[in-house]
Amino acid sequence: MAEIKLAAEPRTEFGKGAARRIRRDNKIPAVLYGHGDDPVHVTLPGHESMLALRQTNVLLNIDVNGKGQLAVAKDVQRDPVRNVIEHIDLQVVSAGEKITVDISVNIVGESAPGTIHLVEEQTLSVEAEATHLPEFVEVSIEGLESGAQILAGDVKLPAGSELLTDPSYVVVLVTEPRGEAGDEESAASAESPAEASSEG
Repeated sequence: MAEIKLAAEPRTEFGKGAARRIRRDNKIPAVLYGHGDDPVHVTLPGHESMLALRQTNVLLNIDVNGKGQLAVAKDVQRDPVRNVIEHIDLQVVSAGEKITVDISVNIVGESAPGTIHLVEEQTLSVEAEATHLPEFVEVSIEGLESGAQILAGDVKLPAGSELLTDPSYVVVLVTEPRGEAGDEESAASAESPAEASSEG
């Protein structure tokens, strides 16, 4: 994955009032931490940052006063109503370093006719190189019959990734729609009064 460069400004004002002023200027308060160094408080460009973070596990090159620093977003706080980013925690990384990230589970294919699939784990936790972080993993359910399970340990991970999620966890379960039996019983009970009436 190609890295995305964001120009950052050092941040010297703190507190809710300062954060509001920063956001009014269409910027986002953020903090860089990691590798045992003191946290570095910065301000990021709002629009560019929101576009960058549409990607999962994107590698960022944060430019502070002309000095670039590779980082990944570890926590993104959003306004629940407006869905705008209010603050970003950035973890400093370096080439070759391995870090822990969550990757999305994407289901592909169709299970056997008359069955449905339930996704029990929406994400898997993996360890991967910071400069080659996977965005997602594909799990095929093509042709699987009712009762089939795909465990975390069965999922084929992208090259260079190591599974940290318990391999015995069920990721996908194929089953029959639960409502069918209940619908049949409801239909039978609905017919009973009419049948009783006709018999009377």
